[in-house]
Amino acid sequence: MGFAKLADTALMRIGQLCLFLMLLSLLLIVGIVVLRGAPALTAEMITQTPKGGFYLGGGGGVLNAIVGSLCLAFGAVILAMVAALPIAVVLQKEYSRGAEWARIARFALDLLWGIPSIVYGAFGFLLMVWLGWGMSLGAGIVTLALVILPVMVRTMEEVLASIPRSVMEPSFALGATRLETISMAITRQALPALSVACLLAFGRAIGDAASVLFTAGYTDYIPGSLSEPAASLPLAVFFQLGSPGKEVQDRAYASALILLAVVLAITLLARRLGGRFEKSIIR
Repeated sequence: MGFAKLADTALMRIGQLCLFLMLLSLLLIVGIVVLRGAPALTAEMITQTPKGGFYLGGGGGVLNAIVGSLCLAFGAVILAMVAALPIAVVLQKEYSRGAEWARIARFALDLLWGIPSIVYGAFGFLLMVWLGWGMSLGAGIVTLALVILPVMVRTMEEVLASIPRSVMEPSFALGATRLETISMAITRQALPALSVACLLAFGRAIGDAASVLFTAGYTDYIPGSLSEPAASLPLAVFFQLGSPGKEVQDRAYASALILLAVVLAITLLARRLGGRFEKSIIR
């Protein structure tokens, strides 16, 4: 066996080993969460808010955290999408044409993507102090929107760039402007994939804890407005795991199981929409 073939075989085996370890890690994470959380997952956990002494073994559930997480994630995705789509459109080569500002913008987005979410939380806290806000659902939404904005912009930019430029030619032939062509022809063609980008950002937002710790705060009640604090499932898991009681810790795994189920549902929906995008795209 030659050296080249030996190296190729070794590389393939290393890749297979890494794939096995990755799948094993996933199975262990899911298995531990299910085994510890499923027995503690009751209807009361999903349909009730915490009652007196909940974090010491009392009754109630995490409905406040479920509703709070959904409000934070949906609000952040909507707010980020309003800014992300225009930015992604402007970064297309029909507008940027290789300009220096476009390269700087992409570099800045990559830097923002890599900033830890706890830094966003600290920035959001300073912003709240400057604006005179308290810890609230609105502050958490704004901070989470900043966290997922780079992800959405870069994903949407790649999606729009993947659409064949031949789709634009009939639009230009009819006298449409660049903005009309991109917004009506390209964006409509890429709509399923843009939906995937939003769903992936939603999955990132609903699982983030650090950025909402100092901005959205935590409460045992369901928020009635943007100015009230909001709980989240990641923080509910954190606070319950800090309890010395095994029953409360099992509830933490039940809360993690709820969060895992939401993320799994979002991932499956994103894959379904992604498959639809592949079928509907014009080559």
